[in-house]
Amino acid sequence: MDNKGTKRLETDRLILRQFKIEDAEDMYNNWTTDAEVTRFLTWSPHPDINFTKGLLEGWIGKYSEPTWYNWAIELKETGEVVGNISVVKLNERIEAADIGYCMGKAWWGRGIMPEALRAVIAYLFEEVGLNRVAACHDVNNPKSGRVMQKAGMTREGVLRAAGRNNQGICDEVWYSIIKSEFVR
Repeated sequence: MDNKGTKRLETDRLILRQFKIEDAEDMYNNWTTDAEVTRFLTWSPHPDINFTKGLLEGWIGKYSEPTWYNWAIELKETGEVVGNISVVKLNERIEAADIGYCMGKAWWGRGIMPEALRAVIAYLFEEVGLNRVAACHDVNNPKSGRVMQKAGMTREGVLRAAGRNNQGICDEVWYSIIKSEFVR
């Protein structure tokens, strides 16, 4: 395993890159203030843009750490930042990572998040040398599970009352992919 941090990744439609402070406006306007976007997440909608800027300052300060993986999802066509995808838990002992993601609802259903997730999975396997990538969603948010399926992940099962989000304690549906199953 060779931690390399948040490196720029490109797909057909997306640039996955490090956040910049200038992304605060897109972030604030496109997803961090939307109660529908944050419904199944662990953080509440941002109260104002200064909160978003403060969060970004913290994130940006961590980019020098090789174990910090947090990408802005930028649309190539417009340059607009529409979401983010990150490693929320890294377990170096077993060469595994858990991924989290969110995106503005104006871009839901367009295949953007599966495209971003596939790129991150490829990077984590091919460049970082992980053996396992996993993600979970609230059982009441099956569309997030479809993202994981489209990215080639396999449903492992449900952990009952294993998580907490803005809806309270929830059942988590877990998906994963291991390196030997990965096909670019």
